[in-house]
Amino acid sequence: MEFCSIYSGSSGNCLYVGTEKTKLLVDAGLTGKKVQEGLKEIGIDPTEIKGILITHEHDDHIKAAGILSRRFNIPIYANTNTWNAIYKAIGEVKLHNIKVFEGYEGFEIGDIFIKPFKIPHDAVDPVGYCFYHKNKKISIATDIGHASKEVKENIKDSDFILLESNHDVELLKIGPYPYHLKRRILSDKGHLSNEDAAKTILEILNQRIKKVMLGHLSQTNNYPELALRTVISILEMNGVRDGEDIIIDIAHRDRVGRVQSI
Repeated sequence: MEFCSIYSGSSGNCLYVGTEKTKLLVDAGLTGKKVQEGLKEIGIDPTEIKGILITHEHDDHIKAAGILSRRFNIPIYANTNTWNAIYKAIGEVKLHNIKVFEGYEGFEIGDIFIKPFKIPHDAVDPVGYCFYHKNKKISIATDIGHASKEVKENIKDSDFILLESNHDVELLKIGPYPYHLKRRILSDKGHLSNEDAAKTILEILNQRIKKVMLGHLSQTNNYPELALRTVISILEMNGVRDGEDIIIDIAHRDRVGRVQSI
């Protein structure tokens, strides 16, 4: 499988997961033009995309979903509650491109098996996703207020994980956000901090996990160097060596990342 962060951050999210036969997007929270440009940069024709999987209804995850579906005849996958929350915002979608799933049972798109799982976030029915192809597993868990038992159970034993590392707690506390927004972010249904991302990695780490990419960084309350330094420092204090025991990387908010071969 291949993975690429087209964009990942508080200003918009779109991720690519694919095989030679099946190419998918997780979320489309930027303009259609930006998503198309990102796909072009990694050599993917939008007409090849077989589905857009929605994690939840917030605008930074759905902004271009309807546009791309109409423009390139792409199916949109979401659970029932999320569909009910997004259908007005994304505009008309052809009936054959409305793909609704129930609960957390897995399903297939082409040669990729997909398992949604519950995540703790302030949305109607938010999910993360695990992707399986042959003997490889990619997991995506962002917009999580805390690393719940369900999150850890689902993302463990992955070959590659995109894990939220949204904010530095001290930057958030002294930053410009209003008090109610700070409380929301710090709540157990808000966003995962750099320190909690590191603790989550330590709790699930095993020999199978080769790489963790830190994603959904806040534009205001974090920056890539700080997220990396915080997570790597905590891992090293616990005897886990970056570059040897595991590779820690960053999914950038404002640019297309490298294609990762899993």
